[in-house]
Amino acid sequence: MRYLTVLVRPTESGAFHPVGEALSAAPSIGREAIHQVERLADGTVLLLAEGSGDRDRYAEIMRDSPHVVDHMVSGERTGRWMAVSQFEPTAPMRRLLELERDSDIVIEMPIRITDDGSLRVTHLGSESALRTLFREVMSELPLTFEVVKTGTYEPDERAFTRLLTARQREVLEAAVEVGYYAAPRQATHEDVAAAVGIAPVTAGEHLRKIEQRVFEALVR
Repeated sequence: MRYLTVLVRPTESGAFHPVGEALSAAPSIGREAIHQVERLADGTVLLLAEGSGDRDRYAEIMRDSPHVVDHMVSGERTGRWMAVSQFEPTAPMRRLLELERDSDIVIEMPIRITDDGSLRVTHLGSESALRTLFREVMSELPLTFEVVKTGTYEPDERAFTRLLTARQREVLEAAVEVGYYAAPRQATHEDVAAAVGIAPVTAGEHLRKIEQRVFEALVR
């Protein structure tokens, strides 16, 4: 498995989203990292982020933004804090999440936010999968990529789920819940597929990829 660390910047504006632009423009707020990002069934995005500085100013910006559905922030008022926000994504952000969801690429968390607002992202996957994803992203989306480093990824056996895509984690959780990995086995691909809402053949493909990545990490 390979890793590719890049700095991602928007080409059309100073930020990936109007909310991010407003936060970056506030000198009393530091945007540190993104720890989790997920597109919800209603099309909105749920984000777990780390920040620093004036927590009250952050809450004020989020409260006043027409793009934010809901938010919550906890931690030190003038130090480090964590925030959860639900907001409407831009069209490029929505498409980027779709491309990453449908690929065999994994994003290693957290995503670091640099001083100029760029995202420092490490992607994990095969060389061909990385090449395919970035060819699609660069042709479709108004983003620029600066390669920071690349090489062979050495996984941490204690955190196998980091090797899986968001969809693969969803399938794995469903498989465990319905008893696919019980001894003796209590479920089939069809049961897993029904729990996730996908075709049985697709569930089978996901399970094979999950097992391949985990077993390869164990052997290494």
